[in-house]
Amino acid sequence: MSSGGQPIPEIIPMPKSRNNKACLLCSIIQTSGDFRANGCPNCENVLHLEGNPDRILSCTSQYFDGMIAMISPEKSWVAKWQRTSTFVRGIYAVRVKGRIPEDIEAELRDQEVTYRPRDLTAAEQD
Repeated sequence: MSSGGQPIPEIIPMPKSRNNKACLLCSIIQTSGDFRANGCPNCENVLHLEGNPDRILSCTSQYFDGMIAMISPEKSWVAKWQRTSTFVRGIYAVRVKGRIPEDIEAELRDQEVTYRPRDLTAAEQD
């Protein structure tokens, strides 16, 4: 509860849950059920995860390091550093292991969406 007596919506997933997954495009962490029911709150318009279990398996990973709670991403220097300042508030992974499949990466290019792997492989290739 907040100090004003209003309930604060729960946005923090249970730590170390096997059901938690991180989006490979934006790195938001949600449960598998949330991705299935609602898709990705940042990437749904390009990834189309809602109700698509195969797409969820391809575009999310349960292997990620670190968690960052973004309450005001538009004001946060950490959000700018993580390139999440334009995304919704929530819990984000610092690093996500895995890559989006090549066919989906091609779809993103066709939509003029820049894909930057969240597992630091892009930095290693420089």
